[in-house]
Amino acid sequence: MVSAAPERRHELLATAAEVFAAQGYNATTVRRIADAAGILAGSLYYHFDSKESMLDEILTGFLDELWGRYDAVLAAGLGPRETIEALVTESFREIDRHRAAVAIYQKESRQLREQPRFGYLDDSQQRFERAWLRTLERGVAAGVFRADLDVRLTYRFVRDTVWVAASWYRPGGQHSPEEIARQYLSMVLEGVALRTRHERRDTNPVTRTP
Repeated sequence: MVSAAPERRHELLATAAEVFAAQGYNATTVRRIADAAGILAGSLYYHFDSKESMLDEILTGFLDELWGRYDAVLAAGLGPRETIEALVTESFREIDRHRAAVAIYQKESRQLREQPRFGYLDDSQQRFERAWLRTLERGVAAGVFRADLDVRLTYRFVRDTVWVAASWYRPGGQHSPEEIARQYLSMVLEGVALRTRHERRDTNPVTRTP
């Protein structure tokens, strides 16, 4: 196997990621990827030794970038709420940059983790869970989040509702990833229902002149 030029390798991996995301890893053949890339299957083997190698490179590229950005957030010394806001924003930015890889991760990681080559997916999942749970626990302890918050349930809700966006998000759409993150955070942290007039009056009572 001869190494491809970086640009061509990136193009082929992007094509493979889209095919894996649409067809599923097991249903995807090297020929299908080659057809989507407009080359012969034998030519694809000139660049990669297997579809497994392609998938491995797609997922490690996504996760390496994700953790580089997550680690920068976690090391920044932000408060719990600000950390959650930054993590969610970085998550949507990663969906914007690696939508197909995120979709593959969502659909395939449980099955792939059983293969030794993809054992790092389980390590990444555990690391991801620890980061979010510690941030939520820190927020509860500091009085920033509700004392009755079930942090594990909250983590699962945030995790699933953020990453499922890869199924509908398309780069270059009406909203930027930052705007989607802002709207999402508003719903998660503030809710979607307006307070009733009675609730607003109780929160901010008006002094009446006798």
